[in-house]
Amino acid sequence: MKIYFTILIAMLLSLSCTERMDDIPEMKTPRDTTERSFLALGDSYTIGQNVTEAERWPVILARELSSENIKIGKPEIIATTGWTTGNLLNAIADYKPARSFDMVSLLIGVNNQYQGRSTQEFRTEFKQLLTKAVALAGGNKDRVFVLSIPDWGVSSFASPTERDAIARSIDSFNAIAKEECETDKILFIDITEESRKALNDPTMIARDGLHFSGLMHQKWVSLVIPRIKGTILRR
Repeated sequence: MKIYFTILIAMLLSLSCTERMDDIPEMKTPRDTTERSFLALGDSYTIGQNVTEAERWPVILARELSSENIKIGKPEIIATTGWTTGNLLNAIADYKPARSFDMVSLLIGVNNQYQGRSTQEFRTEFKQLLTKAVALAGGNKDRVFVLSIPDWGVSSFASPTERDAIARSIDSFNAIAKEECETDKILFIDITEESRKALNDPTMIARDGLHFSGLMHQKWVSLVIPRIKGTILRR
């Protein structure tokens, strides 16, 4: 009889524990409710010439990160087709936002190259833009990232005989941008090689035949996300 009661009590205790465990709600990954602000500086490649607003790479970036539980507010974009480094500097000279940004991107230089402006001028003004970008990020260079200049030589606006020369020229501008970023310890992301794949894929070119399509903007975002996840978004 004593053994019977001992077994019965053990069974009741076991059942009680099981019921209490069933009452515990399922643990879920906490949602990041902090909305990060994002400023994108640049030219036609940032404003997305001949693509819809939803297809602009800064907008795609914010949307994709938000879908991954990294909430990004609507990007603020300061960019216009045809802008050189000098034009962008003038545009942000008196720009005083209410608060600093959690993330600032810079993609500039294709019009310096297209217009035949000097690499020395580009270096000088690009360094000034880096300083401005860091200031807009609250003085924190860890919040800034730079994208390399895409190669417009793969578009129909460049003749086949010009492509190699255009590529070399763009590479020289990108080398300067990368060097200055490395000096200032700012994240530099190469999207140029990806842009060159459009030579054999017309879907990557916008309807104007010169700029890149929304599909290419998506490709750029695919290169950006893993780089900023391990750096900017981790801080």
